Amino acid sequence: PELMVTVFSGDGDLSGIGGNHLIHAARRNMDMIVVLVNNFIYGMTGGQMAPTTMPDQRTTTSPFGRKVLDTGMPVKMAEMLAALQTPAYITRQTLLSPKYINKAKKAIKQAFSYQIENTCFSFVELVSTCPTNWGMTPLDAIKWAENKMLPYYSLGVFKTPEDGNEVQTPSSQ
Repeated sequence: PELMVTVFSGDGDLSGIGGNHLIHAARRNMDMIVVLVNNFIYGMTGGQMAPTTMPDQRTTTSPFGRKVLDTGMPVKMAEMLAALQTPAYITRQTLLSPKYINKAKKAIKQAFSYQIENTCFSFVELVSTCPTNWGMTPLDAIKWAENKMLPYYSLGVFKTPEDGNEVQTPSSQ
């Protein structure tokens, strides 16, 4: 391609503030890569609840945890984008520990391969931590993310352009 567009952003930007733009970029199959660093909180502005904050997860604006009856369910970005009837590469990975890093690197490399080939819109979601706003040590945040977030936000490849327009369930890679 003549122009390679890569967007690197957080969950507040991509699931809340810029969510509509993201959905339509994916729907239109724009030739771009979007990397979402998802720490499930508005980390840069004080730790408020974000659209991706998990049920019962505590934030500065939800000190007793997200109550879904009041605030709704969180948005699962990879699943939502994979449901669009557009060829795309959609994956969720993490960098929480070395055992995950190679899979995340392969996912990012695959996204760039698809863009170089003008194949499809690519979305790589990376589960991350926010120890400061979670009120935890970095090691406790990693353990919490592995024990609480990864079961809720499953890792894997949700869609590839080879799948066509069918919605896929996550698969290990």
